[in-house]
Amino acid sequence: MRRAESPRQEVLTWTDVEALIDTLLPQITGTIDLLVMITRGGIVPGGMIAEALNIKHILTAAVEFPSVAAPTLLAWPTFLQFPDESLTRGRRVLVIDDVWTHGRHIMSVRGRIEASGAAAVDTAVLHYKPSASLFPNHKPTYYAAITDAYIVYPWEIDRRPRPADLVLPKTF
Repeated sequence: MRRAESPRQEVLTWTDVEALIDTLLPQITGTIDLLVMITRGGIVPGGMIAEALNIKHILTAAVEFPSVAAPTLLAWPTFLQFPDESLTRGRRVLVIDDVWTHGRHIMSVRGRIEASGAAAVDTAVLHYKPSASLFPNHKPTYYAAITDAYIVYPWEIDRRPRPADLVLPKTF
């Protein structure tokens, strides 16, 4: 019996992320009225893009899918937090996430914003994984890289508190 290979993993540095943002920025043209960052992955790249493009109106959307794997990939999302539709109606909205793997999160957020009457909804991600996407007829409006790797962003590196060595102050 042949054993399935683990997906290739890429651990990114902050310099890598800056280069990805620099790839995205020239793609985004025109005036963005509102930026919606998908929590948690979209918060860091969204903040960087908002700063670079001087976008002042920034909101978040938190969406959750059942955590059981394959059979529930097409399950309905639960929106834990979402902008009121009066904030998105009639505006050009940019939805940001870190990665489009299956596309469930960003497409559900995009769909709900479109249903609210937004003038236009664009999507942006750092990494797009077309081979894993559940939406073969859709892709992000803007993306910095195509990959099949498991990406570890610098903000995902284990940041749990660790016991510190007891350090006694030096006497002078």
